[in-house]
Amino acid sequence: MSTPTTAEADTPLSDAPLSAALRAGTREQHSAAERMPFMDALVGGRLDRAAYTALAVQQLSIYRALEAAGDRVAHDPLGTTLVFTELTRVPAIEQDLAHLLGTDWAEHTAPLPATRAYVARLYEISDSVPHYAAHAYTRYLGDLSGGQILRRMLQRHYGFQDDGVAFYDFPQIHRLKPFKDVYRERLDALPLDGPARALVVEEARLAFELNRAVFAELGALHHQQAPSDRTLTGEPDIEGHPDLG
Repeated sequence: MSTPTTAEADTPLSDAPLSAALRAGTREQHSAAERMPFMDALVGGRLDRAAYTALAVQQLSIYRALEAAGDRVAHDPLGTTLVFTELTRVPAIEQDLAHLLGTDWAEHTAPLPATRAYVARLYEISDSVPHYAAHAYTRYLGDLSGGQILRRMLQRHYGFQDDGVAFYDFPQIHRLKPFKDVYRERLDALPLDGPARALVVEEARLAFELNRAVFAELGALHHQQAPSDRTLTGEPDIEGHPDLG
C-alpha cells in the first residue's frame, strides 16, 4: 500500500472537511485504480461478457462483507448516519448474476484470492466507524459517480439493456448529485479528531489498493480481444475512465 506523501500529511488535509481530505488524500491511489488494464479494457469494449460476469462475482463477495460491516456500525449513533438502505447492492448483484449465469448462479461463483483478502479486511475492521467510513466512501460514492459511466459503457459495448447491470441502478435515489452531497455532509459531520481523520484517509487508500489487486487478478484471467472477436464492434472506444470515488 502506498504511504502518505509529506504534502498529504501536512495541515491542508487536516484542516479540510473529511470528504475533501479523502478526495485529495486518495488521488494517487484513485488514479492508479482507474488505469488498471482490466478496467481500461472493460470500459473500452475490448473484453467480453465473461469478464464483466467475473467482476460481478467478485463484487458480490465484497459487498456482502461491506454491507455486513454496515449492519455492525448501524448500532453506533455515529455509524448509523452513514448507513443508507438506498445504497444496498447485494440484491442487485444477485439479480445480475441470475441473468448472467442462470438460476444456479451460486454454484458457479468463487472469490479470487485478492477478493478474499479484501473481504478479510472488511471483517477485520469490525464495528469501527472510521474504518467503515473509508470503505463505504470508496465503494458507494464510486458507484454513484463513475459507476454510472461504466454502466453506459457496458450497455454500449456488450449489448446490455437493464438486465445484467442492475448493480449500477439506484431506483430509490431519484437525484444522484444531491444524495452524494448529503453523504459527504454526513462524512464531514463525524466528530473525529486528527488521528481518526488520518486513519480514515489511510484506510481509504488501502481500499483502493485492495480494489486494484482484484482488478490485477481479473486482468490476468481475462485478456483483451482482437476487434473481430469482440461482442460488439460498432462502437468506438472512449477516452477516459470511470471515476471510482
